[in-house]
Amino acid sequence: MPKQKPNEQVQQIPLSEIRPFKNHPFKVTDDELMQQTIDSIMQVGVLNPAIIRPAPEGGYEMVAGHRRLHAADLAGLKTIPAIVRNLDDDEAVILMVDSNLQRETISPMERAQAYKMKLEALKHQGKRVDLEGKSTSRQLVGKLETADKVGELAGDSGRQVQRYIRLTELLPEVQKKVDSKEIAFSPAVELSYLTRDEQKQFLDAMDYSQNTPSLSQAQRLKKLSREGKCTKEAMRSIMSEEKKEEQERITLSSDTLRKYFPRSYTPLQMQQTIIKLLEQWQKKQQRRNER
Repeated sequence: MPKQKPNEQVQQIPLSEIRPFKNHPFKVTDDELMQQTIDSIMQVGVLNPAIIRPAPEGGYEMVAGHRRLHAADLAGLKTIPAIVRNLDDDEAVILMVDSNLQRETISPMERAQAYKMKLEALKHQGKRVDLEGKSTSRQLVGKLETADKVGELAGDSGRQVQRYIRLTELLPEVQKKVDSKEIAFSPAVELSYLTRDEQKQFLDAMDYSQNTPSLSQAQRLKKLSREGKCTKEAMRSIMSEEKKEEQERITLSSDTLRKYFPRSYTPLQMQQTIIKLLEQWQKKQQRRNER
């Protein structure tokens, strides 16, 4: 939560005068946590003031407190306690991102977009300091050092920050599958190196095979892309492969098993019985081998 500076005063600002932060990457959803916030506001009001900045066209722009603003509106409030702080664009981006990274639930794409915005702001600050003839912080020198600074608050290394930012190269349709966990984080990073057309073909291959990509599959697709061989047929072939864990899995249908058990048996009872019988069989095998 952003701290209030000694000389700053909390003001009651009409909700109608505050607009959302431009390109705000964090979703404000009407979930259970939002309802808890609304209930709290209706009982005790907004305890933590929002941080806003004057907007060039008049009114204010929200920097930190989008969820509180939405909850206050749903709770029927007309004003919200806020601190008006004069921030340039880069300072506002950094404060907005840092205040939201404290949230418990952040989707991979929210984090990716936020990291990208903060990285650009830090790089821009570094360039501006150079132009003014002042010494630049070592943390802003070089891509990895700047990425380290971006992920510092959330405990992510510069390398991990760079991997998150790679996700912003994915098509929106692929990004949705990352957020819904249909595509895991590491394979998604590898898929981000595919061209936009290749990503469209990948979605077709994923639908065709009814499979999600493993890290190995995504890495091979990336390699094919670099070699100019990432065709629709090649993608379908790779995505249709039987994964190792599926090769090692033994599946018995309920119809196959039902004829060996009373109708009253539940799937759990059937499983327990099978395990007991296998244990007995194993002991017999062991006794036979000891003779």
